[in-house]
Amino acid sequence: MSQTSPATDPAGTRRHHGEYKVPGGKLVVVDLSVEDGALAQVSVSGDFFLEPDEALEDINRALTGLPETTTAADLAATVTAALPAGAVLFGFSADAVAVTVRRALAKATSWTDHHWNVIAPTVLPTEINVALDEVLTEAVGAGERTPTLRFWDWQEPSVVIGSFQSVQNEVDPDGVAKHGINVVRRISGGGAMFMEAGNCITYSLYLPQTLVDGLSFADSYPFLDAWVMAALERLGINAFYIPLNDIATDQGKIGGAAQKRLANGGMLHHVTMSYDIDADKMVEVLRIGKEKLSDKGTRSAKKRVDPLRRQTGLARTAIIEAMIEVFSERYGATPSTLAGHELAAAEDRVAAKFGTEEWLHRVP
Repeated sequence: MSQTSPATDPAGTRRHHGEYKVPGGKLVVVDLSVEDGALAQVSVSGDFFLEPDEALEDINRALTGLPETTTAADLAATVTAALPAGAVLFGFSADAVAVTVRRALAKATSWTDHHWNVIAPTVLPTEINVALDEVLTEAVGAGERTPTLRFWDWQEPSVVIGSFQSVQNEVDPDGVAKHGINVVRRISGGGAMFMEAGNCITYSLYLPQTLVDGLSFADSYPFLDAWVMAALERLGINAFYIPLNDIATDQGKIGGAAQKRLANGGMLHHVTMSYDIDADKMVEVLRIGKEKLSDKGTRSAKKRVDPLRRQTGLARTAIIEAMIEVFSERYGATPSTLAGHELAAAEDRVAAKFGTEEWLHRVP
């Protein structure tokens, strides 16, 4: 939910109001003033549960007097330190209070503080898709593009490896040659993605980091994908996050997420979900070792990814349409397209970076 504009109390002091709905939890509300650069008259409220009752006043007192420039981490630490021994917080947390305070001060934003665009799937070479992630993230950080959700599409079979992965450790050269696989490195961390035309649903969110201000890395993943869970639920799929970045159902893993935060304040969050993976081909192309499988509780790489096609019985396009519909309904998003200068910039990045051997093999 969005913070409102500052109000004025009877004494003439401007009041600041912030709200934050904890993913899977309760609503936290903060009203406060700022006097001489410090928080004043802090009032935390909401539909959460807190024991003992007196702990709420402890939280308010602890926050009062803090500099308005206090970071989210320090706000959360202050709240935690103020809680009496044995205090129980249900439906919210010290971090949630910190996020709400930052929103009240307009140092953090909510979904509805931004106008969102949606770019429908456009068939592009995989290198261009990867380069666009960097170009568009930079553009959002610089204020040159509004926050955007973009769905990928491609034709050539590809493997997209994480920024910190080694090509020789992740990809089997014989399998790559046999199946004509294009290997590309992206800017975010995480694992390799095996992608053939129509076998995955991949999307990228380009957003300002203010949207996740105060959230831990772990919490930012389900927060940014709450709309996806709602879309899947609409399709009859009960999906959930397995920390840090796996999306699963009770029938198995269906996808994974990765992030990259840029120095200019832009942030990339992207997800690949399996729709109709050729598991036999995947294990010939990727080196999926026993160590990686051991912490997933499975014996076979083929069981690690459970396709959405089997779980929904729907066409890939229908699932994407449902996702766009839910995102647009929630956040008032409007359709957009890639600008000519954005595509040209991506092509330049491919020539200078993403299409080079130096970038692909930057990790030995």
